[in-house]
Amino acid sequence: MCAVGLKKSYDGRLVLDVERLGVRRGEVLAVLGPSGAGKTTLLRLLATLEEPSAGEVRFGDLVWAGRLSPADLLHWRRRLSFVPQNPVLFTGTVRFNVEMALALRGRDGPAASDEVEALLDRVGLLPLAGARAGSLSTGEAQRVCLARALVTRPDVLLFDEPTASLDPANVAIIEETLREAVRGWRPAVVIVTHNLFQARRVADRAALLVAGKLVEVGETDRLLDRPSDPRTAAFVRGEMVY
Repeated sequence: MCAVGLKKSYDGRLVLDVERLGVRRGEVLAVLGPSGAGKTTLLRLLATLEEPSAGEVRFGDLVWAGRLSPADLLHWRRRLSFVPQNPVLFTGTVRFNVEMALALRGRDGPAASDEVEALLDRVGLLPLAGARAGSLSTGEAQRVCLARALVTRPDVLLFDEPTASLDPANVAIIEETLREAVRGWRPAVVIVTHNLFQARRVADRAALLVAGKLVEVGETDRLLDRPSDPRTAAFVRGEMVY
């Protein structure tokens, strides 16, 4: 997946202007930056939840520039999963929430049920499979969102601060499950995070966005330890005021 000349404006105010940024299969790309840098907007454009003001996103043989046929748009969305910062669940049980992702893609039956059970077990939620979504803690709800995103084995995974409000135990579960997914079917992963330690733990490459502009992209350790741009150095040292 690759963004080329991608721009987004709201009410005449340019909030994102990315010349080129791509992510490959089997790679985790961490998108860093201060609040308001345009990170969530970038994810929403990649997921076709926002229309670009200019430029395009390329995904296989499809191009998103604000217009796609209904069939192509559905195909695009079925090939990726987007996990927002704040968990959004269907009314119903934990199991229903994960099963729904498969049902919407025409996959149900005993084999699908086995997949759901195995994934719920992996994220530590099997004992809560019959619990109502509204009864869950934030950490539990975020793990349901993770299981729902992974159960379809998408080509692309998009995460918006997936562990921002979670305790270390839940963070560890989510990060290890993500690593297992990448080792397994090798999706392309984009994760927005403020946590530099998390970026170092999970990401192959990192990109810094500031005021909607892409400042620097590179291998995570290199970007964090030996940044080329003074703005990146200031961000890493915690000196960037925002």
